[in-house]
Amino acid sequence: MAAYIVPSLASLSHITDYSHTITPFWASFLKNLPLLNPTSPAFSPLTFYHTTNPLLSAFLITQGLAVFTFLLSSITGNLSQVDRLWSLLPAIYVAHFTYFAHYLSLPTARLDTLLVLVILWSVRLTFNYFRKGGYSPGSEDYRWSHVRKMLPSSWAKVLVNLVLISWFQNVLLLLITLPAYFFLFISALPEAAVPNGFNGGDINAFGTVDLIFSRALILALIAGFFADQQQWNYQKARKAFEESGKQMVPEGWQREDLERGFCVTGLWSFSRHPNFLAEQAFWVMAYQWSCFLTDTIYNYACLGPLFYCAIFQASTFLTEKISASKYPEYTEYQRLVGRFMPKLSAFWESSNPQDEEEEEEEEVKKRQ
Repeated sequence: MAAYIVPSLASLSHITDYSHTITPFWASFLKNLPLLNPTSPAFSPLTFYHTTNPLLSAFLITQGLAVFTFLLSSITGNLSQVDRLWSLLPAIYVAHFTYFAHYLSLPTARLDTLLVLVILWSVRLTFNYFRKGGYSPGSEDYRWSHVRKMLPSSWAKVLVNLVLISWFQNVLLLLITLPAYFFLFISALPEAAVPNGFNGGDINAFGTVDLIFSRALILALIAGFFADQQQWNYQKARKAFEESGKQMVPEGWQREDLERGFCVTGLWSFSRHPNFLAEQAFWVMAYQWSCFLTDTIYNYACLGPLFYCAIFQASTFLTEKISASKYPEYTEYQRLVGRFMPKLSAFWESSNPQDEEEEEEEEVKKRQ
């Protein structure tokens, strides 16, 4: 049974070789599909699950979800269907791969650690999405209305929804979890397939590389949590300020900060999108973890973080275009503070637009 799930590899390098870890399993995958046919005498979803390569069975799930989210968004006119799954699916896929390691009685310390970290990532993101009203009936990300306006025809809207929103994003949420798929195969490697002395002589030992990357992922989670909380605190204060007719300034805040319309304090004084930076860093480091453990400079798991970062680049560009049109000081904020990575000047110069303007006025007075 294990042969249908984990390949018999003769080398560590085979783990990152598509022809060894994916291609050999298509035949058995197609052969097993009748097990999912309710009208067939052989109908047995559980048998299909336990005898099918976990990456291919997960890919089948992405296709089902792509159809489901496309139909639901087409019926409701709401394009945020994948958004509601965004924080949940990666944890489910990593749990899926981890389950197979336990099912086959393989070493699981590395996979268990990654699973816990991804669950924490999921909890943080899901909670933040929930408290902002993301799961409320009819709720839709404000950026989708702008995307609709950029599409020239109804057919273009349907095509973008089908290919980019429903299909591509669902596949992407599986691609970013490919490091867990590699970890599963690493656990099944015979001792003879591991180079002498690699990872201290024991490929399944939770070594220095594992400690470094797991701690780095924890730091990304912590940074993301603080960035989310700082933004939440600001938006709550701003809402209270607006509801009071701009008469009451909540304790701990300055009137000019709230009138500005966007947060420029805390982590937001170093990065315009520290939460997005932490988000991307988490999955890039998970991928790099897989590179170190497979002794490769790069591997096909790079598709996940590569497209993940590309989506963040595109969505951030649109977000900032909207912000710059709403808030007069946002262009100055863009000049002073880096989009994701902090500018070196941020560590010794003020990144508060109001403070910067006051400093410039003082300089002018001195020169006069």
